[in-house]
Amino acid sequence: MKTFIWIKQCILITIIGVLGVTSAFAADIQVITSGAFAEALKALVPEYEKQSPNKVIISYGSSMGSAPDSIPSRLARDEKFDVLILASPSLDNFIKSGAVQPGTRVDLVASVIGAAVKAGAPKPDISTVPALKQALLNAKSVAYSASASGTYLSTELFPKLGIAEQMSKTAKKIYSERVGTVVARGDAELGFQQVSELIPIPGIDFIGEIPPEVQQTVLFSAGITTNVSNLSASRDLIAFLASPKAAPTIQKAGLKPVLPALPW
Repeated sequence: MKTFIWIKQCILITIIGVLGVTSAFAADIQVITSGAFAEALKALVPEYEKQSPNKVIISYGSSMGSAPDSIPSRLARDEKFDVLILASPSLDNFIKSGAVQPGTRVDLVASVIGAAVKAGAPKPDISTVPALKQALLNAKSVAYSASASGTYLSTELFPKLGIAEQMSKTAKKIYSERVGTVVARGDAELGFQQVSELIPIPGIDFIGEIPPEVQQTVLFSAGITTNVSNLSASRDLIAFLASPKAAPTIQKAGLKPVLPALPW
């Protein structure tokens, strides 16, 4: 009987020890992501948390711009995050400014620009450069995002197509909400944004990607901040997001996995 009691006590001590170790190594990881990777991240976090004791807390903001909820604005207010996920050029700027640790950038996905109309509306042809130009000129109103894709459209694509002056009258930059939401509401006839940001929006019809000749492929990357709370946990999350395990979910979200080698 004494032996049985002793065994039970040993088992109990072992269980408590294991739980204590698990708890000791568990961490809350504060992540902020721009819109292009948002849907993929929301789907991937439950998968990650099944295999890890860590918990991921997600915040959202655009890669650039001065909107109050943009990533630059939130970092300027000294909001604390462990991991940033955003367009690579913007992440590189944060590395240069000292907000993100050098040597922690990991390219996660490649993202391209697409277009959408309100559900049930006629779908213009955008499959060739001339067709895209005509669709832009024909649209009574055009919406584009305040982040990387919108900056490319307004500063490079419209001038390249020779329609910058015309678009200045019909196109508008959208802050703090998805372009698809604006299109679904009927506030814009034609909307452009990263494909992964358009696909999940109800009330719109996705037309397709813009032609390859004028397409902009943007890498979205993760980096670890200089004031990270738990470096090991942050690396572990990024390693999962960059792994083949995450690839199917990323592809479903309209993105192309990069599957990089990790820098650590």
